[in-house]
Amino acid sequence: MTITRRRTLALMGGTVAAGALAAPAIASGTKTVVGALRLTSHAASFVAEQRGYFTDAGMDAELRFFDAAQPMAVAIASGDVDFGITAMTGALISLADKGAVRVIGGALQEEPGVDGQKILVSDAAFQNGITEPAMLAGKKWAVTQAGSSFHYMGSKMAQGEGIELQFTPLQKVGAIIGAMKSGQVDGWAIVPHIAKALAGSGAVHMIGDVADYLPNYQVTTVFTSARNTTDEAAKTRDFMAVFAKGVADFNAALVDKTQGEQARDDMVRLIHNYVYTDRPYEAAAPSILNGAMRLNGDGALNMASLRDQLAWFQAEDLVDDAITLDTIVNTDFAPQMS
Repeated sequence: MTITRRRTLALMGGTVAAGALAAPAIASGTKTVVGALRLTSHAASFVAEQRGYFTDAGMDAELRFFDAAQPMAVAIASGDVDFGITAMTGALISLADKGAVRVIGGALQEEPGVDGQKILVSDAAFQNGITEPAMLAGKKWAVTQAGSSFHYMGSKMAQGEGIELQFTPLQKVGAIIGAMKSGQVDGWAIVPHIAKALAGSGAVHMIGDVADYLPNYQVTTVFTSARNTTDEAAKTRDFMAVFAKGVADFNAALVDKTQGEQARDDMVRLIHNYVYTDRPYEAAAPSILNGAMRLNGDGALNMASLRDQLAWFQAEDLVDDAITLDTIVNTDFAPQMS
């Protein structure tokens, strides 16, 4: 399926229009609302809340949970939420181009040697002999929307293997999982805790790693309203400092594993207060551990990855060629990796 910029904008629906609304100024001293998804990759904010880092910084913080990143982006653009984490998507770029949001830091990142996102095939495709990414030539690759991170990962994998894919938008992760199980689509890439659970059930098979094609991919970023980067710059700096403390604790306990088993178990129990809460701890712990990918130290931004992502969006005619990285990213609040 050919996905164009026009199709991308249609799939975004009202998001860009909502992002064009002026974001109201947030008065100093008011509650700081932090948007989050119930995923291990959002754990830095959970750590900051549970360990009192927001309070220590004088921030009256509230975590507000969303079912997807796109509604969170709209809430941040409107001023209802202050900070959030999301992938660099066509929707985010369009909101930034409207002057509504800015990326201010890095969050989840692929890193060689650290277990990351997996390339999957359906059981039907696997039984038909598709056991390596190159064998997906001409097959259906699942994405939520055009311009999503799933689209980017699939395109980069295809480019690396010299093949073409049929990109199939299915809107929601749940719909993709159903389509993979039924064999309606052939391939997909997703974070390890979801990939491993599906593979363990026999519904799909893992045939590769995203890091093989995108070794330092900046998967998600920290973002806020454009207004917060100017009128609330002090609060934005405070948030990034607190976020960085949560990142350091998370990486030490679950990624670098420098603090021992007790620290690991304590971190998993902390995260379980927010993630897989419908499961007992013993059932949730393996999935939480499987989701422990690297979070960027100090909230640093991998600028090379963001440049590559923007160039890909533009080459695919998914966003305007005139948009620059400066339109999207404000580099005043976190260190940068070149």
